[in-house]
Amino acid sequence: MNISRDSVLDWLKACASILEESRDYLTELDSAIGDADHGANMDRGFKAVLSKLPEVVAKDIGSIFKTTGMALVSTVGGAAGPLYGTFFLQAGVVAAGKTELAPGDWVASLDAGVKGVINRGKAGPGDKTMLDALLPALEAARAALAGGKTLEQVLSESAAAARKGAEDTIPIVARRGRASYLGERSAGHRDPGATSASMILTAAADVFGKAKG
Repeated sequence: MNISRDSVLDWLKACASILEESRDYLTELDSAIGDADHGANMDRGFKAVLSKLPEVVAKDIGSIFKTTGMALVSTVGGAAGPLYGTFFLQAGVVAAGKTELAPGDWVASLDAGVKGVINRGKAGPGDKTMLDALLPALEAARAALAGGKTLEQVLSESAAAARKGAEDTIPIVARRGRASYLGERSAGHRDPGATSASMILTAAADVFGKAKG
C-alpha cells in the first residue's frame, strides 16, 4: 500500500483539525516553559495551510509539502515556524514529482524533514525540543521498514515512538530555546514542540494507515 496524494491532503486537514482542538492544551504546555503561544501559532499556521490546499490539489506531493512549508514559515511565529516549515520543505524535496509515496518514500521524506530541523535548529536528542519526538519516530520508522513491516505498521510504530518521545521530555532540563533560560526549573514539564510533533505523526498514522494508495 502506498500513500496517495489525496491521503496527503487529508493528513494536512487532519493536522489542522487536531491542532485547532489542541490549541489550549499546547498553549498551556508552552505557558510553563515558553512564550505561551505554541498552540495559537500552530493553529494559525495550519489554518493558513488549509487555505492553500485548493491551489495544490492536482499537483505532486512535493509541491504540496513545499506549499505547506512556505505557509508555516510565513504564519507561525517563534522558532516553530522556521522549524516546521523547514521540515515540510525538505520532505518536499524527496517527494518532488511523486503523486504517491511508497513506504520507503515516506521514511525518506521523514528523514529529510528531520535532518532539515536539525540543521535549522542546531538541537539534538535530549535537548527538550520537537526533535525528542521526531528522532525516535524516524528511528522506529526505519526499523519497521527494514523489518519488512507494512506501511500501517511503519506509521503506527513511528507515531507510538513520537508519543513516547514527547512524554519522555517531561524530566529533561532544556538545553535549547526559551525553555533553556529556566534551567533546572524546565524539568517536570512536557515540551510543547515535541507534543505537537507527536500529534502530527499520530495523524499520519491515523490517516495513511486507513487509506488505500
